[in-house]
Amino acid sequence: MNIKTGDTVVLLTGDEKYRGKSGKVLEVSPKEGKVIVEGLNVVKKHMKPRKAGDPSGIIETESAIYASKVQLVCPKCGEPTRVGVKIYEDGKKDRMCKKCKETF
Repeated sequence: MNIKTGDTVVLLTGDEKYRGKSGKVLEVSPKEGKVIVEGLNVVKKHMKPRKAGDPSGIIETESAIYASKVQLVCPKCGEPTRVGVKIYEDGKKDRMCKKCKETF
């Protein structure tokens, strides 16, 4: 998976409500191939308080999205881009933007 926690991504598919919107990745689940993005795919859950002080009622929370439906936004050029891998001489790998060739 080329997406990590804290990256900014843009949603490629879905209904008009969320398509084209961007957000920060809150959580990554590589085993399932899903990500949770801040402000995207918001669902309503009915929650009971489990202990004193817990929120209850109808709560809006972000739901998981398949990682193939989001694309990473390059911090340098600010455009959605595919991710390449740059390998240095010492064997260290780094992610790079396919458009502007900058590493991030």
